[in-house]
Amino acid sequence: MNVEVLPRAGAQASSSAKLAIADCDIHPRTRGSGIGGVSESLYPYLEKRWIEHFQTFGVTYRQPWEKGSAYPKNQPLASRRDAWPPGGGGPGSDLAFMAAQHLDPNNVALGILNPLGAGQGATSPLASAALARATNEWQIAEWTVDKRLKASVVVPYEDAELSAAEIRRCAPNKDFAQVLLLSRTAEPLGQKRYWPIYQAAAEADLAVGVHAFGNGGWPNTAGGWGSYYIEEMVGHAQAQQALLVSMILEGVFEEYPSLRVVLVEGGMAWAAALAWRLDAQWKKLKAELPWLKRAPSEYMKTNVWFTTQPIEEPEPRSQLAEAFDWIGWDRILFATDYPHWDFDDPAQALPIKMTEEQKRAVFRENAFKVYRQG
Repeated sequence: MNVEVLPRAGAQASSSAKLAIADCDIHPRTRGSGIGGVSESLYPYLEKRWIEHFQTFGVTYRQPWEKGSAYPKNQPLASRRDAWPPGGGGPGSDLAFMAAQHLDPNNVALGILNPLGAGQGATSPLASAALARATNEWQIAEWTVDKRLKASVVVPYEDAELSAAEIRRCAPNKDFAQVLLLSRTAEPLGQKRYWPIYQAAAEADLAVGVHAFGNGGWPNTAGGWGSYYIEEMVGHAQAQQALLVSMILEGVFEEYPSLRVVLVEGGMAWAAALAWRLDAQWKKLKAELPWLKRAPSEYMKTNVWFTTQPIEEPEPRSQLAEAFDWIGWDRILFATDYPHWDFDDPAQALPIKMTEEQKRAVFRENAFKVYRQG
């Protein structure tokens, strides 16, 4: 749900939402772009050789454009107009301002940090690992000082061994709540090259969040590069479906039955139709996949969660509740996507009839269980 934003100068007024909530998609941002695309905010957490490397060579990604995205955002830094801190820095870069504008008025009891632009999927695995480690140290030093906020273990996911090592390094620190991947990777996420990540996450009892975006080197459609930003936005759901099919059919959840996967910012109403199609084909072709002990839809019901933002908005709205019924009210996690332009205000999001039990589950309790908080 897109909401009207306030004038750029002011913090948000007190929300009418009284329920303490969990926000499962908050984006902290480093200050400034830096030289070579690496912010000076990360320099204290980088070895000198890596600072020099990024100043000389920058960070390159698996995409055909030397700089930037193929699809410019419809708002500066893809953010709300009122999200710029008065003291300078980009949206999401000032903890005090974030607290005043979002955490406090919206009664956020748990916020999951999902840093984007942290070198994940960079063409150099070692450079990606250096940026991931620096980003993780930055989150702990500068963000989780607010105990409502929990960090994500950013990993260089195209090198699974380096990723597993970073997970094991960070896991003892309870200020980390999940491992963060992106949805567009070099190969489908179910393939065995990525399994060391899942093994390390399962051993550490950390959820794996898969957020929209990423640069795997491939177009955002099956037939080539789209023409418009809207095609990329709609394509997030397609990317989430593809990676979920891969993880289920390749046997990730059979190998790691305790693994918890949270699909972030890719919608969810498509889940039932995808499951029906998968189950129908599995019944005919199950001999091809002898390692699968259950129907594909059953893994979705036991190992997968979905965040609400950007939620589908059908008419009549009751159809969204029907989608929730199929997914399971215990599988849905509220998210705002703060400070981005399509931020969902918890006082206005999900305008469907919910029981008090369902409301508590979606807005708070499911997240506390998935992320092992409290």
